[in-house]
Amino acid sequence: MTQYNDLQLIKRQFFALRNGIIADTLRKSGSPFRMIFGLNIPQIVESASQWKGNADFARRLWADTATRESMMAACVIMPFEEMTLDEARKWIASSPCYETTDFLCHQVLRHLPEARILAGELINSSDTTLRYAAVRLMWNIYMRDPAGILEMAKKGADDNDPVNSRVAASLVEEIRFMLDDSECEDCR
Repeated sequence: MTQYNDLQLIKRQFFALRNGIIADTLRKSGSPFRMIFGLNIPQIVESASQWKGNADFARRLWADTATRESMMAACVIMPFEEMTLDEARKWIASSPCYETTDFLCHQVLRHLPEARILAGELINSSDTTLRYAAVRLMWNIYMRDPAGILEMAKKGADDNDPVNSRVAASLVEEIRFMLDDSECEDCR
């Protein structure tokens, strides 16, 4: 009987669940990955869940920058307790597209105790994609400190990049609504 290592096992799962229509749509939309199996988010989460908490495996998957599902699965598997702020900076800087940035912020970075610090650093970056990451991370953490995040989000809303400014302006609107809501005593 053939023995497979973890990387081979998860790739076999990706292959078994592949969806050509989604893969083709992602390719036509400009996805930067050479290998796209076309799995949706729930399929990626389910495939990766058996390795959840295995930081070494997550790092190996994140290093597989040619495969969309590998990088997405790395976000599911990586235990946030083992990710340092420096490693978070490296992962976000190496994220090849908005999809992986969104997923990384939602699955891992929002859980970091230093998430607000990271968002503050990223919003001041000269790199448009890093500023986008800041705004996406802010969306995941704004309930912790709405007034503090509001100030950073305002900076994002003034971004010269139309995507960043639109996403940040929505966040500013959401936080203002929440802070103005008389039922939100905990938010003040």
